[in-house]
Amino acid sequence: METWRVVATVLLAAAGLPLVLVLMAKARDRRNSSGAVAITGAVAFVVLLLLGVVMLTVLPGVLTWVIVAVVAAALGVMMLAS
Repeated sequence: METWRVVATVLLAAAGLPLVLVLMAKARDRRNSSGAVAITGAVAFVVLLLLGVVMLTVLPGVLTWVIVAVVAAALGVMMLAS
């Protein structure tokens, strides 16, 4: 496994885990339901996990770095908007 794949996946996890928490907080604010918060968190975490596995194994380099940049940008925008 190439080093750049591991670095990209670690960066995805570093930006993705706080993004999951932000998404859960947004779900709590909108629906005020613990079930909706749990479902939102579970779906976001599974998507993040699947992205990490696919990035480690088969995605080409450009697409991998684009995904990392998009997730980091989404986290920045959501943190500034809240």
